[in-house]
Amino acid sequence: MKFTEFNLAEPVMEGVDAMGYEKPSPIQEAAIPLILEGHDLIACAQTGTGKTAAFLLPLIHRILNDPDKTNTLKALIVAPTRELAIQIDQQLEGFSYFANISSIAVYGGGSGAGFDQEKRALQTGAHVIVATPGRLISHLNLGYVNFSDLNYLILDEADRMLDMGFLPDIMKIISFLPKDRQTLLFSATMPDGIRKLTERILNNPRQINLAVSKPAENVLQAAYLVYDQQKIALIESLILGRDLPLVLIFASTKSGVKEIEIALKRKKFNVNAIHSDLEQEQRTEVMNRFKNNDIQILVATDIVARGIDVDDISLVINYNVPGDAEDYVHRVGRTARAAKTGVALTFINEKEIGKFKRIESFLGNSIRKLIMPASIGSGPEWKEGDDTRKRFGGKKPGFKRRNNPRDSRN
Repeated sequence: MKFTEFNLAEPVMEGVDAMGYEKPSPIQEAAIPLILEGHDLIACAQTGTGKTAAFLLPLIHRILNDPDKTNTLKALIVAPTRELAIQIDQQLEGFSYFANISSIAVYGGGSGAGFDQEKRALQTGAHVIVATPGRLISHLNLGYVNFSDLNYLILDEADRMLDMGFLPDIMKIISFLPKDRQTLLFSATMPDGIRKLTERILNNPRQINLAVSKPAENVLQAAYLVYDQQKIALIESLILGRDLPLVLIFASTKSGVKEIEIALKRKKFNVNAIHSDLEQEQRTEVMNRFKNNDIQILVATDIVARGIDVDDISLVINYNVPGDAEDYVHRVGRTARAAKTGVALTFINEKEIGKFKRIESFLGNSIRKLIMPASIGSGPEWKEGDDTRKRFGGKKPGFKRRNNPRDSRN
């Protein structure tokens, strides 16, 4: 199937061509016709499958074909994190470049001038608002937001918003919206909380379920049993001298992120960190530098697990075992995007073996355990008589060598 078969408005198709899209992904192929027909929708698909375009393209088309041509607020997109809100707004700007659709991202952590700019957009009218829940409620509480002409509500990464405790905020936001609207809910997983939410806010929705909670098949997943004091040396062994344009390292805490950044900078790697202690402008700058390949290694907490959209991440390292299987899926989903291949490695210390086994059980398959490099020494033993200790025959994943293994630009 090709995008031309959707019969999208010409300005939308110009944006599709400019963004380099040719064939729709499975979620796009399934969702776009239903959205164009005006159905409420609950769509469940793994991260990195093109969900954002699946709702943005028909949304732009429908706004363009709205008989009310006034520059009033037509659509609200709610996302759990600043990074995801910014990413959605950037994609919206790309797809709507030829469509004269106005939008603004509304999120916390910025300056007073940023808040004033958001206020003006909410008062005078932008076609689409992409917002985080807390920041939008700050504006709603001041009484000047007018949703009377709103026709579309999109909740993106709805499961993550529930995990972060945003359900009361979501329900408060919805209380300000017209009941006669089209509501679209996109989620990577489908826990009971999401099902209950859909019953409350959607009207006879159509449902799409694609590859729920499974990493993409083109991700090579593996793990190392490693003591904490060996982890930095293992990272150095994995990255040094290999052709890895972009590497993303996840740590469970921001203090851990800072420690990893300091340790890798001491070894002259081109690395930066992103965490909640940074101002929003700093986080945006670091993210942009990473996307532009000015930074080879980005160290982050889960704050970016669902908000980063970079096609060239070749290696994801879980410095700690994620808290649950869904976090694992979203971390792993940062590589092998846009039909590319990638590698995801998890470091398991002696206290995390049970946690990782639960992740394997959730996924329904075992993850290969690799032999530690001899120069680093042995790690913990995989306890119990378990058949998950599959190896690569003692070999590491097939990374290519490169001539300039390190780049000390920071």
